[in-house]
Amino acid sequence: MPFLELSLIVRIEQQPAAEEALEDLGALSITLRDADAETPDEQAIFEPGVGELPLWSTITLNALFDEHADRRGLSAALGELLPWLEPDQLSFADVADQDWERAWMDQFKPMPFGRRLWIYPWNIEPPADENLVVVRLDPGLAFGSGTHPTTALCLEWLDGLDLAGKTIIDYGCGSGILAIAALKLGATSAVGIDNDPQALIASADNAERNGVATKLALFLPHDADARPADIFIANILAGPLGELAPTFAAAAKPGAPFAISGILAGQQDELLQRYAEWFDELRVDTREDWVRISGRRRA
Repeated sequence: MPFLELSLIVRIEQQPAAEEALEDLGALSITLRDADAETPDEQAIFEPGVGELPLWSTITLNALFDEHADRRGLSAALGELLPWLEPDQLSFADVADQDWERAWMDQFKPMPFGRRLWIYPWNIEPPADENLVVVRLDPGLAFGSGTHPTTALCLEWLDGLDLAGKTIIDYGCGSGILAIAALKLGATSAVGIDNDPQALIASADNAERNGVATKLALFLPHDADARPADIFIANILAGPLGELAPTFAAAAKPGAPFAISGILAGQQDELLQRYAEWFDELRVDTREDWVRISGRRRA
């Protein structure tokens, strides 16, 4: 059926209140986009650590309502719920009926990372090529699909490792994409950790889809397996990466390769200094405005 789309442009600190107000008014769905992107192609949804706020300074919230929803009524109600809201922050548009899941999947195409690793949507059959390592994802469940530069940096790093017989910890696993990729690349077992139970559900679903469910253990942070792993990777945000550095050091065996991402360009120097206490061979790799730091746990 057709929908009425209500768009709000808000500052980052206004986003939680605005999203709550839209939910209270019965929004059928709410998506967040970068309001400062110059073109539609740049308006990608950011893949933050689950439970984290986007890093954009200005956000567009797009909320879908029933096509017969009262525009004036919604405007008046938002004015009461959000007294700071200005008229130019609010707009409406009619949205034609379409298969939303199909539209999303049509935009999610197979993507290569490194020499042999590919990410495929579950509805596209990969070629029968024994030289390819394929991870199948359901975009509708994924908190990470490889489209964000930080995810791409981490996938390429994994593709460059010898993972045969190794154990890995993926901290902030989201969709499980990194842990599953490591298992498909030869790791014997993986631990995925995330602070959102929905992320663990998504990871379990994708692991089942890829035939590696028995090799992936999933935990909330306070329940996580305390044993260190042969490989450690975390794709979250710079603040938590700094705070959790001692925890990450304890989670990596001596000599273990490690990689952290979710870091904006300019944030790496402080993290390099922080991680130098426990890790050697530190290096920085960048893609667009994002950074990956990698190295090896000091023996």
